[in-house]
Amino acid sequence: MSEKNTLMLGTRKGLVTLKRHGQGWKHHSVSFLGIPVSLTYVDPRTDTWWACLDHGHWGQKLHFSMDQGSTWEEVESPKFPEGAEMKPGVPAVVRYLWAFAEGGADNDSLIYVGTEPGGLFKSQDQGKTFELVSSLWDQPSRPDNWFGGGRDYAGIHSIVVDPRDSNHIYVGISVAGVFETTDGGETWEVRNKGLRADFLPDPQAEVGHDPHLLVACPESPDHLWQQNHCGIFRSVNGGKDWQDVTQEDGPARFGFAVAVDRQDPEQAWVVPAVSDEVRVAVDGALCVCRTDDGGVTWKDLRQGLPQQDCYDIVFRHALSNTGDTLAFGTTTGNLFVSNNKGDNWETISSTLPMIYSVDFL
Repeated sequence: MSEKNTLMLGTRKGLVTLKRHGQGWKHHSVSFLGIPVSLTYVDPRTDTWWACLDHGHWGQKLHFSMDQGSTWEEVESPKFPEGAEMKPGVPAVVRYLWAFAEGGADNDSLIYVGTEPGGLFKSQDQGKTFELVSSLWDQPSRPDNWFGGGRDYAGIHSIVVDPRDSNHIYVGISVAGVFETTDGGETWEVRNKGLRADFLPDPQAEVGHDPHLLVACPESPDHLWQQNHCGIFRSVNGGKDWQDVTQEDGPARFGFAVAVDRQDPEQAWVVPAVSDEVRVAVDGALCVCRTDDGGVTWKDLRQGLPQQDCYDIVFRHALSNTGDTLAFGTTTGNLFVSNNKGDNWETISSTLPMIYSVDFL
């Protein structure tokens, strides 16, 4: 199974795997049929596949596969230590597994998981056991300035580990903002300067911002992008300052997903929606917006995408890219792929369940 030739989809009804055949993609397998799979992840250091299951009644479950999805094993899901509270009198219980990241090429045993409520969990034994990173949970700003947006409680949905230094990590928290550690989680700094939170009494408050997704350019990791509740923002200095690169007269404004080119930090993609209040495609027409100049200008990419009577939106983890190929899935079960950086799109399926995440191996 070649690299870049497999797509993993976390969906409302299971983990769906597709394989590339020539220029097309074909259904390969389904795991956990009927169970919501909130997130999938492949650890490139070990080729371990991970699946986060949202059982509802039975809670959050974590499974891994060492044989590319042929068989799966369950490990104990991250748990808050006894006595931890989401707020006074409310015990902290993991309600959602929302982010996953390997700890760095220099430590193939280290794994991070982000949850709702806003817990960052660390495993130092390849996921056999997890412990809460208490230094982030104990941040003084958490009790009063972290809160839920689309979910009941603040959650960590993005974990970005610097490929040059595995002690250097960013997390994106909805709703709180971006936090950075340079010492492996011993201490944290707030990195929200330049962001805007129009829903707060003070839009420039230090904490209380709502990044919908945080990503870094792999070859230029000081270049960060976030699709934010209040626009699109970019940093060229490792999050110390953010610039608003929202399109002034166009659709590239509100949305959830963002992707950045692996080598070119100026090139990024978003999939717009109307607004927080109206979460559907802009003007009933699905488009992907790409910038090739760091957000100075944006292009609307529509060729091959539905342009009327469209209600699709794209969740934060449901856009992925590898080389010139991009793929995204929608809340109505549509899956689209482009082989030329979004200039043209092909519909791979229109009969899938709601799609939560899209990953190239």
